[in-house]
Amino acid sequence: MLHRSHHGVASAMRDVWVGLAACVLLCLSGCTQQPPQSRTLTFWTIGREGEAMVQLLPDFERAHPDIHVKLQQLPLTAAHQKMLTAFAGGSTPDLAQLGNTWLPEFVALGALEPLQARVDRSAGVKPDDYFASIWATNVIDGTLYGVPWYVDTRLLFYRKDLLRQAGFEAPPRDWAEWRRMLAALSHPERKAYGILLPVNEYEPLMALALQQDEPLLRDNYRYGNFESAGFKRTLAFYVDLFKRHQAPAITNAEAGNPWTEFGRGVYAFYLSGPWNIGEFRKRLPAAQQGDWSTAPLPGPNGAGASVAGGSSLVIFRQSTNQDAAWILIEYLSQAKVQQRFYELLGDMPPRRSSWEGGMLHEDPQAQAFREQLERVKPTPPVPEWERIANEMQLVAARAVAGELTVDQAAAEMDRRTDAILEKHRWILDHPRKQP
Repeated sequence: MLHRSHHGVASAMRDVWVGLAACVLLCLSGCTQQPPQSRTLTFWTIGREGEAMVQLLPDFERAHPDIHVKLQQLPLTAAHQKMLTAFAGGSTPDLAQLGNTWLPEFVALGALEPLQARVDRSAGVKPDDYFASIWATNVIDGTLYGVPWYVDTRLLFYRKDLLRQAGFEAPPRDWAEWRRMLAALSHPERKAYGILLPVNEYEPLMALALQQDEPLLRDNYRYGNFESAGFKRTLAFYVDLFKRHQAPAITNAEAGNPWTEFGRGVYAFYLSGPWNIGEFRKRLPAAQQGDWSTAPLPGPNGAGASVAGGSSLVIFRQSTNQDAAWILIEYLSQAKVQQRFYELLGDMPPRRSSWEGGMLHEDPQAQAFREQLERVKPTPPVPEWERIANEMQLVAARAVAGELTVDQAAAEMDRRTDAILEKHRWILDHPRKQP
């Protein structure tokens, strides 16, 4: 029989207690489920989109309890400067809503994370399901930097009853037919006009200009191309509407309440965007709801293009939560979520599959937008584009007022554009060396 010393017995007892303690800890860890480590994701939205996100986020956070979204709603008037300041100070959010005309500027700054690799691995974000030109607004120099969130374009709101009274049973299919309608519907002596085109809004002229074959900028976006035959044809058509008193030469402030004036028959056509579907339904009396509808833009020789606008979701390069940000982008890209987004705000989805159900599918006024979205074109992908578009409209207003001919106005637009693009040309001529 083997006998142990006192030291051996003490050592054995310690081993027993250590083993028992380990068993207890193991049991406790198995019986108590530890919550996953929470990640806080900062998301900046602009304007009313933040209101919708407040209602969409609870479902997302229930599905992803390890991600908490900290939402900040920026006013539209301050959003651009706020984002630039955040970039300069190294305090950008993880992801944000970014207008697709702002995208080139933030790409030029190196602020955004490329997303193509994530899209390639995604089971939910399918580029072929998006309207092609809307997707293209997110591709700069061959690299994808954003995923379209909602779309915006311009088309015609029109008074069906006034067209019928003038002998037209359908909206215009080309410029020649549109001219005939505008002439028949314009009676300036009793303050009735064919169309409202506020002279301080560049979107209508830009939409018509995109219908031409020639680009708005030339030589790799180095110079203006407003003296091209196509743009001058557009500008002549636009200016002629005012000369013939088919559109009043007024600003949107002078136009007052466009919905009331549209209902009164002051304007038979109004070139505007999708948010006005809801506005006309709210502001026109029930008796007039059958008197109006929407139609795609006519072009010079048939169905016309329009502008590919809207907002995209981007991830900032400085973000330490890029994986979580992408999970939220995938969630907001789901068809059922985009349909709910439309129901809350009226913001139209960029995916074709999102139009196949919900309120959009049965909405006759929305279907014209669905058709137009297959014929939209992106604006030139340069950071300076909004400045150029504003200058284009300032000069066009001078042509409307008779201060410049079409040729003089086109030359002045090119002169101003070339000056704005001077820095852009310098950057192209002096590429940064890769480290």
